Amino acid sequence: MILAFKIGFLTIGLLDIIDILAVAFLLYQLYKLMKGSVAVKIFGGFLSLYLIYLVVKAAQMELLSSILGQFMGVGVIAAIILFQQEIRKFLLLIGKSTSLNRDAFYKSLFIWRRSEPVHYNITPVIDACKSMSATATGALIVFSRDSELKFYVDSGDRIDALISSRLLLSIFNKHSPLHDGAVIIYNNRISAARCILPVSENDNLPAQFGLRHRAAIGMSEATDTLIIVVSEETGQLSVARHGFIWQNLSALEVRRKVNEYLFETGEEAPEKAAPPADTVQEPLPNPVVKEAS
Repeated sequence: MILAFKIGFLTIGLLDIIDILAVAFLLYQLYKLMKGSVAVKIFGGFLSLYLIYLVVKAAQMELLSSILGQFMGVGVIAAIILFQQEIRKFLLLIGKSTSLNRDAFYKSLFIWRRSEPVHYNITPVIDACKSMSATATGALIVFSRDSELKFYVDSGDRIDALISSRLLLSIFNKHSPLHDGAVIIYNNRISAARCILPVSENDNLPAQFGLRHRAAIGMSEATDTLIIVVSEETGQLSVARHGFIWQNLSALEVRRKVNEYLFETGEEAPEKAAPPADTVQEPLPNPVVKEAS
């Protein structure tokens, strides 16, 4: 072990420092996920019981230490049950932060199997969004760049059709049986309609957000997708990605964000990028709501 320094009788090595920093990073990420929810108080209660257990054990109080020891023995299982949503979000966070979650990574291992780049035609989508915005027709459109999203596609009705503005307008027509739910676009085709998306569990969302906006944010938190929302109340266009949502966008701004998502080459996420000049960031915790001027 590489010796770093000594504190009294303690010998601190380089691996010890890396170990401490790794644990601190994981605890910080857990705190960010649980911040603002009741899970923080439960986690604090668990931590307090564990500290009491350590003190009781060090004081050699046999009866109390044995009782708390039995509780700590099943503490891991209890924590998994109580924090299942937070654990799921944490694993999704890890999965989205690595390139291993992308199909393109596996395809790159086999050079001879690399597929040709997909040429997206998003003009029909933008035209449909403009028409639905003018008539205040609610819509939810998911763009997936790297994944088929089979789980969410199977929750709706498969279509597998070329992108068409008239088809999108027909799907989201208020009298259509397919207008509820989301349309998923992958590989320049409309994969399915009437798909069910996960709803965000963030309690800090604005009260005016309906189920459609919450589903868009929830989908952007769970997957690496971009979601266009057309409000049924106001007709405003919004775009959600990585737990962020930009509100009151023009059709040109929606086109730009879709192009940035579909054809970007870097790993820069919206939350790490500087806000665009035509947007104003509101002081909201996760997710951040941005509204165009």
